Amino acid sequence: MSVVLVGCGNMGFAMLRGWIGTGTLPPGNVHVVEPLDTLRLRAEDQGVNVHSTAASLPAALAPAIVIVAVKPQVIGDVLADYGRYAQPGRDTIFVSVAAGVRIDRLEHALAPGAPVVRVMPNTPAAVGHGAMVMCANPSVTDRQLAAVRQLMAASGEVTEIADEALMDAVTAVSGSGPAYVFHLIEALSEAGRAVGLPDEIAGRLAMQTVFGAAAYARESADDPGTLREQVTSPNGTTAAALDVLMRPGGLAALIGEAVTAARDRAVELGR
Repeated sequence: MSVVLVGCGNMGFAMLRGWIGTGTLPPGNVHVVEPLDTLRLRAEDQGVNVHSTAASLPAALAPAIVIVAVKPQVIGDVLADYGRYAQPGRDTIFVSVAAGVRIDRLEHALAPGAPVVRVMPNTPAAVGHGAMVMCANPSVTDRQLAAVRQLMAASGEVTEIADEALMDAVTAVSGSGPAYVFHLIEALSEAGRAVGLPDEIAGRLAMQTVFGAAAYARESADDPGTLREQVTSPNGTTAAALDVLMRPGGLAALIGEAVTAARDRAVELGR
């Protein structure tokens, strides 16, 4: 199937790398539309077709999927350039990864009854470990949804939800979540340096510890709380650290505030 990817910023490029790297899409079947030279050049390095504007797409092109990976603030203007693929008789599915932009707004920018799927991916999609959450409108057929699911599965684990109102919460947890984990790695690295570890060793230990703990939690039959208890000996070093992290206003409270702030911002962007 042919795919048009509109926008090749961090998220668009992460998905593109996943598709090409896994062989899910032949590079020749992908058309990337990106106005910025630097972003267009890195897409071109993946072997795909690149265009600076929608006007330069082949006139005969009949894409199975148009994926729009642009900022929420500009998505309405951008979609106007792709309305021709939403006309009656076309079989193109429109997929949006714009945070907070509701399906009805996407339909309004395209055509009544256009098949639309909202997807919230995250940047680990670039290495095949993304969390991809989809929500489709009633115009999307089972066959079309399966095509989108197959494409997203190349970049990670796919979850589907029926209630679009949950997408703002999804955005706050998995969409923005990698940044929280990156910040944890930063903080753990810096803490290691502060207690005397060389820079390179502190960074490597922090990175591998987060990676290993996540992999262990994924493979274990136990829930994260049980795993935490298994690592924590009474009156030991881990217990001393957790006394700080788990005190009132500690890590759980901060993460809760962060997720709520991200959810609220996603709601604002969708207005």
